Amino acid sequence: MDAFFVSVERILDPSLEGKPVIVGGDPHGRGVVAACSYEARKLGLHSAMPIRTAYRLCPQGIYLHGHGTEYGRYSRAAKKILEKYFPVVQQASVDEFYLDFSGCERIYGDAFSFAQKIQLEIWKQLSLPCSIGIASNKSIAKIASDYKKPKGITLVPDGSEKEFLAPLPIEKIPGVGKKLFPLLRLRGFKTAGDIANASPDYLSVLLGKSGVDLWEKANGYGTDVFASVYERESISKEITFDTDIISKTKIEAFMFELTGDACQLLRDENWQTSTVSIKLRYSDFVTITKARTIKPTDDDKVVFDTATGLFRKAFARRVSIRLIGIHLSKLSRFCEQEVLFEDEEIIRKRMLRAVMKIRGKYGCKAIHIGVN
Repeated sequence: MDAFFVSVERILDPSLEGKPVIVGGDPHGRGVVAACSYEARKLGLHSAMPIRTAYRLCPQGIYLHGHGTEYGRYSRAAKKILEKYFPVVQQASVDEFYLDFSGCERIYGDAFSFAQKIQLEIWKQLSLPCSIGIASNKSIAKIASDYKKPKGITLVPDGSEKEFLAPLPIEKIPGVGKKLFPLLRLRGFKTAGDIANASPDYLSVLLGKSGVDLWEKANGYGTDVFASVYERESISKEITFDTDIISKTKIEAFMFELTGDACQLLRDENWQTSTVSIKLRYSDFVTITKARTIKPTDDDKVVFDTATGLFRKAFARRVSIRLIGIHLSKLSRFCEQEVLFEDEEIIRKRMLRAVMKIRGKYGCKAIHIGVN
């Protein structure tokens, strides 16, 4: 998806169209850019950039905290469209999918024309722009999907992978990040072709196993095997305060919001958690984590009570707090069993499902779950 978070924000507020939009919070705070529009990218902004740096580069930008629940809702809607057509859909992230087109040519025609159809259907139904890469393996398809953003479709014919990659800068290869990029440039590597033409033994000595992997990617090799199910391992929500806080009451109020968002994600994916963890970072950057194993649940009250219990034990210093976070792991599928007599637990679970449906239709802020 193209600038997915920003695209969703523009659906929620059409007045943002054509303007430099940055999702990430208070521009004077201490967070980072989660996403930014192409108008903002032209000014040098990019994801993971400190939000204050972004503001210096683009003071005229519109800075938003974002709507996580809405992003999840639109992601699921896009996936439903894809699942109508493709036998295998692998979700790589909230806004990225791998699709197996093998054996579908006789049904849908050539891949490029069908990609145009999919792109148009997602736009008409959801008003979301997307870019599509078509190739013989996942690595090349990923690179191709970024080749003509936004709203681009790039087909790399089988056998032409190395030729397609050769002129691209090394940072376009998945896995070449902030640490690897300067090391490769120092050794004279500027393009994917430079890496492809290097000795794999040299890259192995230089980078270890990742060097061989990089050489294979630069030569157009990659995996064409992938699982059809995207299994989430954990859910995390955290907030860095604009100003350090020492009040337990205020901190727990933020934990209430984080818990609500995290538990809503659980219910959206039909998960339950059996391990609740908190992260506490003091103003002097001392960081503490605490965890507790509980009976599998997706109930805001149970998770919040567990998290606040951990917090009250961990908050043992008279030092203000910079960051608070909640982490849910050991996830398992929720299965509602038929029962002859409904107890309070079953009634509450059904209430939570009703809340999920309301939020799915009207947004996360439409209804809150009490924890007292």
